[in-house]
Amino acid sequence: MNNLSPSKRILLVFNSATGQPGRVGDVMRRYGFGFDIRRPGEGDALPDDLSMYHLVVVFGGPMSANDDDLDNVRAIMDWLPKVVASDAMYLGICLGAQMMARHLGAPVEPRPDGLTEIGYYPVYPTEAGGDLFPDELIVYHWHSEGFGVPDGAELLASSPTFPHQAYHLDGRIWGIQFHPEVDDEAHERWLSSAGDNINRPNAQDADAQRAGRAKYDAAFGAWFEQFAQQVLVRDAVSARAGQSD
Repeated sequence: MNNLSPSKRILLVFNSATGQPGRVGDVMRRYGFGFDIRRPGEGDALPDDLSMYHLVVVFGGPMSANDDDLDNVRAIMDWLPKVVASDAMYLGICLGAQMMARHLGAPVEPRPDGLTEIGYYPVYPTEAGGDLFPDELIVYHWHSEGFGVPDGAELLASSPTFPHQAYHLDGRIWGIQFHPEVDDEAHERWLSSAGDNINRPNAQDADAQRAGRAKYDAAFGAWFEQFAQQVLVRDAVSARAGQSD
């Protein structure tokens, strides 16, 4: 990625050894971005100098944002102050959103009744999120904990089970509780390794999830394309959607 200008470089941080950028990568490639991939749990260092990146994306994982005994969680939590102090944009996806919320002083915790969101569920815009979310959007979730809204941040979307689904701070730091990166391949991989997760309270079984993907994924993907255009790309590069790189 060294031949790319900072305006075309994205840092992708994964909390698992097998995570892939999926749809997020597909969309951003069409705008001419290249990727620097780091996996701190596998020993990758996180860069001190973020002036070389337009955007930092921290993806999800099976652990909790409170698991400071884990190498990847500790490394990312120790590094997030550098992200906040930089000029780079930030997108946290599920665990990545929870980590940033925790760093900014908000709690990350499960529901007292143990309900999860694992499968396809609706989110609804707040007044602040009306320009980014339709009246109802069915998105893909896989989480048992939720984040509080950090001081100074705006809540953008909500759901009945986990009322905090998306936030932003100053138009630069963004967190979403759901998984736009999950494409067909990733979804099948997650289902194959789901274990008892799909038997947890409020979780959808594999058949229900596959039916949800067939019904809702196209609209969810179209939403992320629009979100990327409105929020993640903005004036960084000239739009080249639909072109091969």
